[in-house]
Amino acid sequence: MAVFLAIFALTTGFDQGSKEWAKSSLELGVREPVIAGHWDWQLSMNPGAAFSSFGTNVATQITLSILAMLALIGIGVTAARTQPEQRLQRFALAMIGGGALGNLIDRLRDGAVTDFVRWQWNEHVWPVFNVADVALVVGALLLVADSALAHRRRAPA
Repeated sequence: MAVFLAIFALTTGFDQGSKEWAKSSLELGVREPVIAGHWDWQLSMNPGAAFSSFGTNVATQITLSILAMLALIGIGVTAARTQPEQRLQRFALAMIGGGALGNLIDRLRDGAVTDFVRWQWNEHVWPVFNVADVALVVGALLLVADSALAHRRRAPA
């Protein structure tokens, strides 16, 4: 459980630190190229959920915050129930939990999630995102990989 807590804390800390950097260094809505045509810094405040969905009203904010808190409880319970050999699952849960907590902190403190990374490839532009979003996606992909590996281990030869 110590590794889970360490990854959880590091993920949340790196997310919050990077957002503080973005808020103190970037101007809202202004693109600052890192790799021209592919990667920009662009400070954005997202009051909704993923990709600014689900609106911006107070009821939405409360609902999203409650859902995040329930998810964090579920992640903690699930991680506590993992077996010692389920390291990848525990690592993935810690990343998901750290990302969820990072975005929840923003939502409770600022009423919106701080986003600042903008990617594009040719004409495709990804929605602006943050470190917590990356942790959530990577954690989810690791859970899928862990599930596939577990399924292969259980399959008869």
